[in-house]
Amino acid sequence: MNETSIIEKWLFPSPNPNVRMYLMTYMSAGLCVKGLLAEPTEAGMYDGLLYLRGGIKNVGMVRPARIGQFASEGFVVFAPFYRGNRGGEGNEDFAGEDRKDAFSALAVLKSHPAVLEDRIHIFGFSRGGVMALLTAIKHKTAASLVTWGGVADMALTYVERKDLRRMMKRVIGGSPKTALQAYTYRTPLYELEHLRCPVLIVHGERDEHVSIEHAYRLEKRLLELGKKVETRYFKHVTHYFPPSLNREVVSEIGKWMKGRV
Repeated sequence: MNETSIIEKWLFPSPNPNVRMYLMTYMSAGLCVKGLLAEPTEAGMYDGLLYLRGGIKNVGMVRPARIGQFASEGFVVFAPFYRGNRGGEGNEDFAGEDRKDAFSALAVLKSHPAVLEDRIHIFGFSRGGVMALLTAIKHKTAASLVTWGGVADMALTYVERKDLRRMMKRVIGGSPKTALQAYTYRTPLYELEHLRCPVLIVHGERDEHVSIEHAYRLEKRLLELGKKVETRYFKHVTHYFPPSLNREVVSEIGKWMKGRV
């Protein structure tokens, strides 16, 4: 059995009648990890979308309605829960070894019979922004990448989020001063020269969970390297977009992704 094997697949209640969902168990670096798959009910071939959630443990867990939104835009979507969650083996380590869960999830999408070859996109929200960048850096076949309210600098997260410091010290192994290498390992800004796909950065300028500075640093570095990058900054928006704006942005992202191929 290889590392990208799908172990189990169960039909999951879908909030959208036009979207079919499955709870999946797949292999990632020798661990059984869980995730949620959403696909349009209408037969056809579709772009794939790797959806990388934010948070840790139950905070920021994958929401069926959210991935159903993207599936309804004409994508087959796979959203890993990351190791140690919802019955999965192992322990999350905040963009450390659990990045391999995203890498293996990309392979699951590639093996889906309704996903078009070389048309798989990567989306990251919040902490998932780091996961998305690390995945696209590792696997250069991604068609495009979107980071929405995404973390780009893990040390900056430690500085800004006093409420997360205890967790980050425990999971990462210290502070940026005492465990610099571990924070550098989790910060894709230092490896962006290896990125090949176009990037769209979406961020609210009043975001108090992941400051706009993350987006600015990512944009600046990508431009310095001559990479393809576009931005959508929203002046009066926080980490969570109002429902009507959220729907508009999801629709725009779907069109943007498909236009990159």
